[in-house]
Amino acid sequence: MNDTDGTKLWGPATGVGSLPGGDAREAARAATGSFEDFPFLAELPARGPGADMTGRTIGMLVDLYAHVEPSGWRISDRPGRDTKRARSWMGEDLDALEEFTQGYEGPLKVQAVGPWTLAAALELRGGEAALGDAGACRDLVGSLAEGLHGHLAEVRKRIPGARVVLQLDEPSLTAVLRGHVRTASGYRTYRAVDRQVVESALREVIAVHDGPVVVHSCAPDVPFALLRRAGVGGLSFDFGLLTERDEEMIGEAVEGGTKLFAGVVPSADGPLSDPGGSVMGVRTLWRRLGLNPGTLAESVVITPTCGLAGASPAYARAALAHCARAARSLADNPE
Repeated sequence: MNDTDGTKLWGPATGVGSLPGGDAREAARAATGSFEDFPFLAELPARGPGADMTGRTIGMLVDLYAHVEPSGWRISDRPGRDTKRARSWMGEDLDALEEFTQGYEGPLKVQAVGPWTLAAALELRGGEAALGDAGACRDLVGSLAEGLHGHLAEVRKRIPGARVVLQLDEPSLTAVLRGHVRTASGYRTYRAVDRQVVESALREVIAVHDGPVVVHSCAPDVPFALLRRAGVGGLSFDFGLLTERDEEMIGEAVEGGTKLFAGVVPSADGPLSDPGGSVMGVRTLWRRLGLNPGTLAESVVITPTCGLAGASPAYARAALAHCARAARSLADNPE
């Protein structure tokens, strides 16, 4: 999985983002030890507000602040305790990752919430989501882009040999496009956002990174074509939620050079199949689409179906190791 200059852009398997527990060093050990050639910056939402994916991204924003209300994160005039805590935990996580990646050279994945899921989650002062205010959405996109630019620079400074891959988490994207995000009252929904506006905002955020950008969603009906138009290099999704309607777009994505981050390992505790069984559906899809089996390993990155925050620590470690073994199975036996 190399760029034209031979630089390795992707590894065969990686995590989605979140892990159980609250020990940053233990999480970094798991994220780097399980994926020696594609580690990731682990998220530990069990620590509380500011460690959740929304709060963590709010901590990156520039000139926009928020605090926690019973209903969720709400815009503030200045950085308060919750924002400071989010930044402190991010620093702790980066310290731990830096410790376990001394001398590392290769792809490294970091995650942040994408602009539209953030707009659906972040409340304005009146309690309604930023999603309902076009001006607030524009401000949020600009702040996120600037904040990500700084965050990515910090990661590169700490791990200079890393080829950073940025993952934008957009589980609410389909709901935003379809007008399914509920207002504060719960009795109505926000108007669907125009697809061109959605695409333009994504493109603006993607443009801040000069390396590969992946968009992750574990929701059904991921808008694959829109994401590709916005310029993503990879699509991360729950493989079990694909429908026949998605298959043609998946085939076009592969032929266009887009990497598929196939979530095939369950993210909740349960029995794990053998590694070959976990990727059987991917092989079957390849055959059905008439794609060359020899391209499987270079086109697909194996991941859990979603984050592992809700799993037991023992299962989370087993799931990460299983992803690595399943990826080897795919490479060794593509047919």
